[in-house]
Amino acid sequence: MKPEAIAAKIRAALPDAQIELKDLTGTEDHWQATIVSAGFTGKSLMQRHRLVMSALVDEMKGPIHALTLDVRTPDEPKP
Repeated sequence: MKPEAIAAKIRAALPDAQIELKDLTGTEDHWQATIVSAGFTGKSLMQRHRLVMSALVDEMKGPIHALTLDVRTPDEPKP
C-alpha cells in the first residue's frame, strides 16, 4: 500500500496529523508510523492506537500486514 494512501486514511480521522511513514521491508506491507496530533490529547496510549487502527481497519485486513506506531501530541517529546 502506498504511503500517501495510508496518510490520507489517518488524516481522515486526525486532520491535523503530522505523519511520517517508513516502509520496513520494501514491500509496502510492513510500516512504521510516527503520528503527531493534538487529537491524541487526553487519550491513553491504547486509545491513541485504537484511533489509528480504526482509521486503517480495512487496510489491516490485507494490504498492510504489520504496523508499528509512535503516537504523541505536539507537546510530547520524541522518545
